[in-house]
Amino acid sequence: MDVQQRLAANLRRLRQERGLSQEAFADEAGVYRTYVSDLERAARNPTIRVVETLARALGVTVSDLLS
Repeated sequence: MDVQQRLAANLRRLRQERGLSQEAFADEAGVYRTYVSDLERAARNPTIRVVETLARALGVTVSDLLS
């Protein structure tokens, strides 16, 4: 599994573990819901700053999202 697919899987898993919809998570992270959907399907490549923002919104480290 490449890093983009790992990010997608971890993002979806962590979001769901917290009981957040894509919309609620997008609000928390300050991004569009469609962007979260694209990331979870590995259809887009986020910048490292966005990865950091997503990690912060989930309360995890960047390495948690990428490992």
